[in-house]
Amino acid sequence: MKTVTAMVECPKGINHKLEFDPEEKRFRLTKILPAGLTFPFDFGFITDTKGEDGDPLDIIIVSELTSYPGTIIECRIVGSLAAIQTERDGKSMRNDRYIGIPVVSQLFSEVKDITGLAEAIINQLEAFFKNYNEQAGKVFKVMERKDAQSAYRLMKLQQH
Repeated sequence: MKTVTAMVECPKGINHKLEFDPEEKRFRLTKILPAGLTFPFDFGFITDTKGEDGDPLDIIIVSELTSYPGTIIECRIVGSLAAIQTERDGKSMRNDRYIGIPVVSQLFSEVKDITGLAEAIINQLEAFFKNYNEQAGKVFKVMERKDAQSAYRLMKLQQH
């Protein structure tokens, strides 16, 4: 089983955005979400990767747990939301969201591919990222839901 190492920045249920600052080796508060908007699952990044935006690749960690900022979680990639993000200045770039399941998850232990997740969960993820970006004046458009194999292959191309 192929796994990746994810670092949690924003635990499930919080209403603010934290980002890990690699130079200072600590977390920085970067945004407060509008009332009622919270992270549906733990959110962070895949270590040793770099996306088109220069940041590590984003991962949403679907599981029954809520962790803490800085928690390292071994995950299997079950798919991704292939997306284009348009910034406030009109520039667009690829900014996929990888979907991971912790190796230690019991509730989602049988999920090996995005097709194994409930449609309601995928819809919730897409709606969250759309709303999250909208409140920042950006547009997040999902182009395609990728299966585990396609997502993992793409992620491997972006490791450094």
